[in-house]
Amino acid sequence: MLQAFQKHLDENLDMLHGSRLLLAVSGGLDSVVLTHLCHHLKLKVSLAHCNFNLRAAESDADEEFVLALADDLELDVFIESFETETYAKEQGVSIQMAARELRYNWFLELAEQLDFDYILTAHHADDNLETFLINLTRGTGLEGLTGIPEVSGKIVRPLLPFSRETLETYAQKEFIEWREDASNASTKYLRNKLRHDVIPTLKQMNPQLLQNFQTTISNLQDSQDLIDDAVVKIQKKMVTVDNDQIRLDINKLKKLSNPKAYLYQLLKDFNFTAWDDVVNLLNAQSGKQVFSPTHKLLKDREFLLLCELNSESEEHPIVVQKKDKELTSPFGTLTFKEVNAISATSKNTIYTDANQLKYPLTIRKWQEGDLFYPLGMKGKKKLSKYFKDEKLSLIDKENVWILFSGDDVVWVIGRRPDERFKVTDNTTTILKIEVH
Repeated sequence: MLQAFQKHLDENLDMLHGSRLLLAVSGGLDSVVLTHLCHHLKLKVSLAHCNFNLRAAESDADEEFVLALADDLELDVFIESFETETYAKEQGVSIQMAARELRYNWFLELAEQLDFDYILTAHHADDNLETFLINLTRGTGLEGLTGIPEVSGKIVRPLLPFSRETLETYAQKEFIEWREDASNASTKYLRNKLRHDVIPTLKQMNPQLLQNFQTTISNLQDSQDLIDDAVVKIQKKMVTVDNDQIRLDINKLKKLSNPKAYLYQLLKDFNFTAWDDVVNLLNAQSGKQVFSPTHKLLKDREFLLLCELNSESEEHPIVVQKKDKELTSPFGTLTFKEVNAISATSKNTIYTDANQLKYPLTIRKWQEGDLFYPLGMKGKKKLSKYFKDEKLSLIDKENVWILFSGDDVVWVIGRRPDERFKVTDNTTTILKIEVH
């Protein structure tokens, strides 16, 4: 197997040679074999082990085993202990998900702090098949059937072409010891049930199962590549990015052969799950919305508008004291500076009569019923009417912030100041307000 592993690295993962590698080691067969293989090839590896404190003395014994392995092979080793059950309760996730989040976050943090080029994990062909079957049983798109990626950012999985049986044969031949996790024998978890009950039956029916599966994965990945190319072309024609929002042209989407499929590909990274509702937006009334945990998709006339959900902290009014010279806000940095004269103005800079301002000033999102006296116009206008005249989208309107003096609008920030606070011949103190 050593020769096959070296060939695989030379042909497909040549960047690992000469790189600083952090190898995730549990103490089980897969990661221990990977450690020995890398050591034989003289790769620059250091070990990283997570003690999840889920199996009492067994977890501590795994840690001791990894320490001894590192000592025997004269490798650096990093150990981290986690209170996994506590983390799972706090985050409202399963133990398995908690352990996954904890270990990957730690691996990436170590790699960042200590300048490791890649993080190696010991996923193999059987893991890939299990993941495929799990996604298949839960319902998934094509991406969920293309298997575990061999390279994903800093994460590299060099054992993916090799079966667990191959790893075990190599370990026995080389007299390599490893630790068995008793929880892996339990079939209460779906992955273990597939591992112990379903996959052995499939292998009995077809001894070439893993080889055929690898071919299937390769074919599906080729199909995904074609889809990705098609989506990039479509994206250029009907998607535009405007400030913090993404606009999708509805008329162009509806002319596609399968709008639902393209919408899924265009929006799959934004955590939507109600795909029928997303598609229904194409023919919905303006103002209809669909939410994901992180984003909002809004029908606005001839466009679908995508934007991030604002955090609650962004909704609270901001108080401005007279002594404030600079203030950080959700929409940028505000500066307040007394000046002797008016110079160039822009949508992000206004000049006001400082003596007309009543402190503290406040900044908040606009609300229905708000009105102001637009600079250069006679009379007042409701902000809702002003937004309509300016042809602001619904999302644009939601992101408008207003500077107030008492109950009076001073500035529709980034858009238009109020007539009542303008600099006149009688002004003695000019305040320049700017947003960066």
